[in-house]
Amino acid sequence: MSDLFKRLEKAGANSRYPLAEILDAAGFNADGLIPAIAQQHDSGDVLMMAWMNREALEETLSTGRVCYWSRSRGKLWRKGETSGQQQHLVSAALDCDGDTLLMQVDQTGPACHSGRRSCFYVALESNQARIKSDPIIDPDSLYATADRSH
Repeated sequence: MSDLFKRLEKAGANSRYPLAEILDAAGFNADGLIPAIAQQHDSGDVLMMAWMNREALEETLSTGRVCYWSRSRGKLWRKGETSGQQQHLVSAALDCDGDTLLMQVDQTGPACHSGRRSCFYVALESNQARIKSDPIIDPDSLYATADRSH
């Protein structure tokens, strides 16, 4: 944990810090990435986890449209650019160590490339895995011409 995030532990509510200082101290990994969890702002449903680099995070904060780093494509990925199922940022927060993002978003349609609302649809139970939800959109029609990888 960075010294800055250690100092933030004692900071009072509504203390303010320059964004650049916080991002400089954030826990981006060796590849320059940080995990970003997207949660539907009104229902609390956890929709997905993806990766952001600093450029994606700064774009998301400045435009309000969520942008990730696609490891498979090796480029910025603006959620919904191929499917039309966009995420709009409501709020963003770093965890206490500065190494994970939680984004409250407004998701249009499914968040998952499988056509489901959430990527977390495989429930692990004591002796089996159970699919918790049906696709709300057929993934073949959702991504008729696009690469379906995250």
